[in-house]
Amino acid sequence: MGRMAMCISRRTINLNFSTISSDHHRHSSLQYSYHLRNSISTTMQGLLGFALLGSFVSYLQGAAASPATAGGTEKRNPLGLSLPPLIPSIPGVTEPLASNAPPLPILQLPTPPLASPPFTASNIKPKKIGYFWTGAGDNLHKDFLATVSLDDDTFGTFIQLTDVPTSGNSPHHLGASYDGKTLIGGGLLSLLKTQDTAFYFDVSDPYRPKFDHSNRAILSSIVDEIRAKPDGGFYITYMGSAVGTSPGRLVETDARGNIIHEWPEVTDIPSTLNILGQQFSPHGLTVDYDKQIALTSDFVVPITILKPTLGIQKADTLRLFDLRTHKILSTITIPGGQGIQDVKFIPNHPETAALATAVGLGQVWVIYPFRTKNGKQGTAELLFDFGPKAKNSLAIYSDISDDGKLAYFTFTLGNHVAALDISDLSHPVRLDDPNETQPIIGPHYVKISPDKKNLLVLGYFVQAGDISVVNTPGDYKAHWLDLDANGKFSWNKTIDFEREFATTRGGARPHSVVIYDLSDPADPKYY
Repeated sequence: MGRMAMCISRRTINLNFSTISSDHHRHSSLQYSYHLRNSISTTMQGLLGFALLGSFVSYLQGAAASPATAGGTEKRNPLGLSLPPLIPSIPGVTEPLASNAPPLPILQLPTPPLASPPFTASNIKPKKIGYFWTGAGDNLHKDFLATVSLDDDTFGTFIQLTDVPTSGNSPHHLGASYDGKTLIGGGLLSLLKTQDTAFYFDVSDPYRPKFDHSNRAILSSIVDEIRAKPDGGFYITYMGSAVGTSPGRLVETDARGNIIHEWPEVTDIPSTLNILGQQFSPHGLTVDYDKQIALTSDFVVPITILKPTLGIQKADTLRLFDLRTHKILSTITIPGGQGIQDVKFIPNHPETAALATAVGLGQVWVIYPFRTKNGKQGTAELLFDFGPKAKNSLAIYSDISDDGKLAYFTFTLGNHVAALDISDLSHPVRLDDPNETQPIIGPHYVKISPDKKNLLVLGYFVQAGDISVVNTPGDYKAHWLDLDANGKFSWNKTIDFEREFATTRGGARPHSVVIYDLSDPADPKYY
């Protein structure tokens, strides 16, 4: 019986590999013609593709050589992979190997992480918890999820550190499942060390998160925005292809974190031609499950932030998806936007309007997904120009209050947090002082607390090191701002990650956060 199961397992994997390879070759041939004009990008693509293909084949060979675990508990959907480290951890060898690995163009040596220093967990159980998806400052120690108290009396106390098995991922965005039992964090630069790109944490015990598993997609990489599905699982934007070029994909998982689709699928010819004909590098993502639509916003082609580069390729577009079919209904353009980093639906808006940030212009635009113009669904209108501090700021991220009346924006290179009253879109009102010098460096990720009494802003975007042209200054702090009844903010407390981990992990780089509010056990909130 065991031998028969092994044969079936091998046959199934071989068939899946043939199917995936066929689809991948069709995708690659189209992609090749799209990128042929840029010889440097094509060379990069070949180098990365060669390394990834070798890892992929090794994985499949290993999977075929061992039978599935009884009950199928270890079985993963064939659309997702999880690869072991290419270089194992060896006592006495790992540390000098990792510490002396030279920076290489594009691909980096897949060195194992250094052992994590001891940490004494705290037994406090605050009502408000911040989960910070954090990179080790030295890029040598394991990246980690930091569980931190946000209660007034114990604010900033580190409760638990939960490591992932790899380092140098450049932890990016973090999202919570609908039931609050799972967190998923993405790795912006995981691809460069041929590591898994999405990391799942079990937070059934909110004070003792556990690393569950990691995986990667086949056609896409560079995890960005994450949105929970009501029935379990997630929608996730993957900004680049499997080798960091355009096109990326909108990835869908099931409740266990298995990748079940990469949209648009290669069999959807009209949508595939759409993303091959015009840059598709989805970063922002917003979903309306009642109206069954989603918007993705195209930011930059990931590989163009790496040296050598002819310049960062920035996009001016958003895609409108029909969630019933996952087909692209239309492409919406913000003229001269130069990177549409973020998009979010305005809660309770009668026309399901969304706000989108145009980074190059330093502006926020309103997207109306059901309006039509010249026979095409979806329109864009300028809402507000933030002025000099916001222009060419490389990153503008946002958050909107759950009543749809207030919006907050971060200008990474402008070192500024802005606020708008958007209760009347025809007359937005700016609530912050644009000329104020604020006590923050490199603000990026921003979250309104579930009780709407505070704003949490992180002072860090991306530092990709010597191999990249993107290394933004940051203060590596979590800034806890007070909000008044009108939505104006004042600066209050901070959590200094750099100081906290200076001697243990070479500092720390918190990029994103999810807030849990357990004040009412009957109505916990996960945001």
